[in-house]
Amino acid sequence: MDKKRFLVTGGAGFIGSHLVDRLLNGNPARVTVVDNFDDFYSQQIKRQNIENHLRHPAYRLVESDIRNYNTLRQVFSEEHFDIVIHLAAKAGVRPSVADPRGYQEVNIAGTLNLLELAERNGIRKFVFGSSSSVYGPAATPPFKEDAQLAPISPYAATKAAGELLAHTYSHLYRMNITCLRFFTVYGARQRPDLAIHKFARMISSNRPVPVFGDGNAERDFTYIDDILQGVMAAVDYDATPFEIINLGESHTVTVNRLLELLEMALGQKAIIDRQPAQPGDMPRTHADISKARALLGYKPATPIEAGIKKFVEWFKRGAKG
Repeated sequence: MDKKRFLVTGGAGFIGSHLVDRLLNGNPARVTVVDNFDDFYSQQIKRQNIENHLRHPAYRLVESDIRNYNTLRQVFSEEHFDIVIHLAAKAGVRPSVADPRGYQEVNIAGTLNLLELAERNGIRKFVFGSSSSVYGPAATPPFKEDAQLAPISPYAATKAAGELLAHTYSHLYRMNITCLRFFTVYGARQRPDLAIHKFARMISSNRPVPVFGDGNAERDFTYIDDILQGVMAAVDYDATPFEIINLGESHTVTVNRLLELLEMALGQKAIIDRQPAQPGDMPRTHADISKARALLGYKPATPIEAGIKKFVEWFKRGAKG
């Protein structure tokens, strides 16, 4: 990859900070990150994620909310970016049920701000981080990108809306846009509210682990390194003007099996606290990745058994807070 200028939104978060690692270290590039250090979880975690980035001469941090159009316009005017990778979002299915307006403002209006500014500044490549939650419970597994969508949470609905906006801008302005549907990403630096990190923390401190439903809900857990492989391939992809592509592991694991793997890796038994199923939760996610293989050369290489061991190694090094 030639030396390029990237704008990465959400670049202090879990996936975003790993992506910036890759951009700065693997291929010399100029990277500007926009992140508002939302208090959805501890800001200190995000500060730690970017400690090394701040010392890199090709890195710039702009602390701003993507809802702030004027600040974003200033960022675009100060440097001509080659590529926008848009990962910033209000995350989480269950919290979105309690705050649908907040999710709409960030995930839809904020995405529109970025698409508009990218178009006005002549940026030809835009990568959008979407979610497997857009499929809803009626999709037939494994989920194919052309399945009819039926989101059942405000978060999922905002991600589906983001994809539609991206398609509109690609059609109207000939922008090359790739929407990536991420399937339950995990690994070092994972958000503390997500299942694997939360379960590990509770098991290691002998606290009850809340399991919603019977524990047979299935997830297509995808290791962070595999997601990064797909994102980097999407950056280079230009064969078609608009694509929606699944990035998953293409294997499902039940919550009960996930707990068993964590117990083995941690060397401790979990105390299970059964809870009612939660509104908005998907009973299953399962990616069909044949399109990603064909268009991006995507080859996930980390099965859940190996990924959990890697996660726990990181966790034991001091990520228990």
